[in-house]
Amino acid sequence: MVSVGSKSLPSRRHRTIEEDSLMGERGKSSNNHSERNKGMRRKDHKGNRGFDGDSSKKNQSGGAPNVKPASKKHSEFEHQNQFVRKEIDPETSKYFSEIANLFDSNEVELEERSVICGNALEETRGREYEIATDYIISHVLQTLLEGCELDQLCSFIRNSASVFPAIAMDRSGSHVTESALKSLATHLENPDAYSVIEEALHSICKVIVDNPLDMMCNCYGSHVLRRLLCLCKGVSLDSPELYGAKSSKALAKRLNLKMSQLDDNNLEIPHQGFPGMLTYLLSGLLSCSREDMKYLQVDQYSSLVLQTALRLMLKQDEQLLEIIPLILRCNSTNKKVEGFHIETNVAKEILESMKDNSFSHLVEVILEVAPESLYNEMFNKVFKNSLFELSVDRCANFVIQALISHARDQEQMGIMWEELAPRFKDLLEQGKSGVVASLIAVSQRLQSHENKCCEALVGAVCSTNESRISILPRLLFLDYYFGCRDKSTWEWAPGAKMHVMGCLILQGIFKFSSDHIQPYITSLTSMKAEYITETAKDSSGARVIEAFLASDAATKQKRRLIIKLRGHFGELSLHTSGSFTVEKCFDACNLTLREAIASELLDVKVDLSKTKQGPYLLRKLDIDGYASRPDQWKSRQEAKQSTYNEFCSAFGSNKSNFPKNTFVSDASEDAAQEIEVKNTRKEIDHHPTSGFKRHREKHAKDKDEPFAGEKRSKQKKNKTSEATDKPKLAGSKRPFLSGEMTGKNRHSNKMRI
Repeated sequence: MVSVGSKSLPSRRHRTIEEDSLMGERGKSSNNHSERNKGMRRKDHKGNRGFDGDSSKKNQSGGAPNVKPASKKHSEFEHQNQFVRKEIDPETSKYFSEIANLFDSNEVELEERSVICGNALEETRGREYEIATDYIISHVLQTLLEGCELDQLCSFIRNSASVFPAIAMDRSGSHVTESALKSLATHLENPDAYSVIEEALHSICKVIVDNPLDMMCNCYGSHVLRRLLCLCKGVSLDSPELYGAKSSKALAKRLNLKMSQLDDNNLEIPHQGFPGMLTYLLSGLLSCSREDMKYLQVDQYSSLVLQTALRLMLKQDEQLLEIIPLILRCNSTNKKVEGFHIETNVAKEILESMKDNSFSHLVEVILEVAPESLYNEMFNKVFKNSLFELSVDRCANFVIQALISHARDQEQMGIMWEELAPRFKDLLEQGKSGVVASLIAVSQRLQSHENKCCEALVGAVCSTNESRISILPRLLFLDYYFGCRDKSTWEWAPGAKMHVMGCLILQGIFKFSSDHIQPYITSLTSMKAEYITETAKDSSGARVIEAFLASDAATKQKRRLIIKLRGHFGELSLHTSGSFTVEKCFDACNLTLREAIASELLDVKVDLSKTKQGPYLLRKLDIDGYASRPDQWKSRQEAKQSTYNEFCSAFGSNKSNFPKNTFVSDASEDAAQEIEVKNTRKEIDHHPTSGFKRHREKHAKDKDEPFAGEKRSKQKKNKTSEATDKPKLAGSKRPFLSGEMTGKNRHSNKMRI
């Protein structure tokens, strides 16, 4: 036994890898000060209000140059509740240092570890603030909180509740409080622990709501506060969307590029949370004065807290109709008039503050979660007649993108069109292409002004006396084109990276009906073969080609583009993004071109099989089958394509998402070939994805044994034959590869935008 302070501890062992991971970013050695100083802590922020920061400076988020504290109370934030931190006595430092060394030695059994953690946490009683904010000991305290029992954890939280905000606002203490909250979340799997945890959380929240402003406006405290809100809601404490991160899914939804109609905004709730505690905490955070709220709107850290709170209340319209008016500093309801109303003076203040970075982020979230009545009121009272002015602002243009993306009806689309469409060229010249992309996306979603949007974009890129043949190249290199002084002399920029937003705009364009986008189709198919190849090699440009191949453009136009890629399919398949393009080309082309693609991939089979995407592509295109028996491979491709075309004609609809334009060889028109295709269809109609199951069924019938799926197969066959006999009802059936099925493949895991 080893003596540590006044305690007796077991012998030492090296710390396990799992215990190492419990220390997180804080470093593996609890005594190595230099190691922790190398990126093992959060970065210092300029002008922070933390206990370790410069209290003479305030963090302003930028955008609004003269934003100042709205009341005297804010000027006292840095001086309120400043605890005088006492030094840790040498005996206590030695005690925790030896505990750290003991855990490092990995010679502590699990049961002994729990006892040691409990005893050590008892030593912090009455000195929680000093110990938790000590740079060295705080690392040890984190490990203790993650390894102790629930009763010991809750006891520490209750004992430290009075100084919890002060600990959370410290650079080192914030990590301790986060570890405590994470450890609480792990115990929620036990239903019996719910009441104990709720009591501990209530002791924290009670202190926070007494004076929430300084914690909300602190760079460390705000982070802890957001984690506490997530814990009360019952969602994951590490969800990036709740911390202001804009995921690719959010951008895909904003630009109407989602492959599935499922709502990605639904938060995963692993446990029931504490709804009463969440309401209590939010009420305390929002109970400040109008002047205080004006400051919280534009403060970088408090704005993030408000954004997290709003996201957590998604789809809870009743609560949002109370919370959002408080955040916007207006009355939630006019009792004399039904509904939500924004006064004129408040609307002007919101409009003026929109150019602030932090407030613009906050309004983006408000527009994302706002109930329809509130959105409509904000649209009419705040944004109407100011759309272009805000669209050219560095920060406010993102708010306009959010506003456009969440438009409710065609009437709002019409207002946006009138204000923004005539200024497309100005928006593109000033680098605000995201506004244009959002308007095109909502036009497609609401099916309003489609042709006008396409024509307006053409007019923005090409003057009336210019040929429209250059539309695609200019949009692909949007920044290069509009950055050129003499645009009449601009040419293709070989080797340059294509403009991401320009490519996203083109992806949206190719979702329109081909009747509206003929100039774009002609421009793309008229590009030189080397330009088409370079576009396919670019990660953003490749998605434009894929969008074109998935459009309802004529088959001859698609074939014209695919032919220009001949000789480069093998090279493209070796690139991650290019492999998607090769697959799309294979699906969209006729048998002759499919054979050419397979031949080129066979030449690079060895190298392709070593890439991440190679094995899938080789298997999908059946390159091994082509290499061993090309004639049978050709027959299978004809059979598959003909079967697919027959199925689409019988059960598909004009609005379905599967490609309409596919090709078969001329030989498939022969009567003999049609009979062969129909026979093949009968074999694969009910089990198209599993040849193994068909083999089992046949084997069972040969032995007169019942097959498990035989009954279900007969039922499905009867239903299929009924549908075939009644083509008038085919439109009511779910089409094969319908919109919900599209994207349920290897592409669906990562939205490529």
